[in-house]
Amino acid sequence: MLAVLAVSHFTLWARDNQPPAINVSSAPLNRDPKLGNSYASIVKKAAPSVVNIYSSRYVKQRYFRTPMMSDPYFRQMERTRRENWLGSGIIVTPDGYILTANHVVEGADEIKVGISDDKTEYSAKIIGNDSATDIAVLKISAKNLPAITLGDSSQLEVGDVVLAIGNPFGLGQTVTRGIISALGRSLPDTDEGNSIRHYQDFIQTDASINKGNSGGALVDAEGRLIGINDAIVSPSGTSAGVGFAVPINLARSVLEGIINGGRVARGYLGIHPQDLDAGLARVFGVANSGGALIAEVGEGSPAEKAGLKSGDVIVALNGKKISGAENFNVTVAQLPPGSPVNLEIIRGGLGKKIAATLGELPDENVVPAKMNHPPADTGKADMLGGVSVHNLDGRTRRLLGIPSDLIGALVIEVGQDSNAAEAGLRVNDLIVEINREPVKTAEDAIRFCEASRAEQILVKVMRPTNEGPATRFLSVNNKQRAK
Repeated sequence: MLAVLAVSHFTLWARDNQPPAINVSSAPLNRDPKLGNSYASIVKKAAPSVVNIYSSRYVKQRYFRTPMMSDPYFRQMERTRRENWLGSGIIVTPDGYILTANHVVEGADEIKVGISDDKTEYSAKIIGNDSATDIAVLKISAKNLPAITLGDSSQLEVGDVVLAIGNPFGLGQTVTRGIISALGRSLPDTDEGNSIRHYQDFIQTDASINKGNSGGALVDAEGRLIGINDAIVSPSGTSAGVGFAVPINLARSVLEGIINGGRVARGYLGIHPQDLDAGLARVFGVANSGGALIAEVGEGSPAEKAGLKSGDVIVALNGKKISGAENFNVTVAQLPPGSPVNLEIIRGGLGKKIAATLGELPDENVVPAKMNHPPADTGKADMLGGVSVHNLDGRTRRLLGIPSDLIGALVIEVGQDSNAAEAGLRVNDLIVEINREPVKTAEDAIRFCEASRAEQILVKVMRPTNEGPATRFLSVNNKQRAK
């Protein structure tokens, strides 16, 4: 279920018709625990909107099983093989728009949609897909379909009862029950490619989700769609009670962008946010670890124009509390470009309000980071206890893709049991500030650390990533504490 998703640009087709009407209800859920002992009425309301999706693609396969087949002549011989996928989807408009998970249909040559109630199968086409959220929009030629009502995922609370509806293992439509186990979840980075979902603000549920459930419905106790089932975490590959769904508010922003404007336009502030840990919260004067710490402000960005600075902590946006960096990214991405936003920040331990106007998120240019070993002839110095740093040279800059205008101390070794390792410092990080003092050389880094008598050392680093250097703050316990 943990799907491999390829980062790609949106694949979109414009639409000539008028935008269809989408039913939306934002009313809070009635959570009276004395209500009913059966979910049959909810299932009857929501299940007709959930469809089975069968997608396939044709791939060419070569064979080299015998010495003869290794001959260059026979090596050109290929056989076409058909690969099939199984998934689910949800009818969201009476005229045939369907939401599903992008990984269910990505790369498909043929897509079929089966509607349970009338046993009818339709050919479907992809109207638009968004790999960043793992959402795709399909269209079938039909009228008067049972469109589901969309809920408001911002109203959800941990403990709410939910039903998952889909087609696990091709058995046919199946309903499972559970609760919302957590909100605002991100999937751990794995070899299966979770890290390339750019916007992760998942609803976690213990309702059983298995292969074939992807793209199916997660509905609340009133039958409203509140999530698109997307992934599981499981050692066996089957449900272990840890499933994830894309919140409907996020999916809806993709849906409306595709069917109304032909593309997904996301709001953009132009900062690199990061989560706060307890140490950073103390350093930046935040009462708890909630909020998004601004590691870097883009030059010429809406954030810079509004007066935001590196080291500010965003604690609320338009009155909505910000729980962390990922929550902030998703919140901004759901707002249309040009939207005015009111930010509540903490700067230097003091609260401040800042107004900004969002721009449009530009296309991301992905540049592979070259994470190579440091030069062998480096000098070794004790910094922060168990950390070695070195001055940059031209060869190292080229290997790590560090721009010529960046200066600092390159981390070449981090002791496994060191305070710095616990704080998240990594080999190939470039230390650019210590305790807000600019670091130009390895000697600067050592000197600033030796001079510090604070319980926490604030370290600002530039870290090579697949999208270029990224700025992060780290709060490191100081071994040289004041007596």
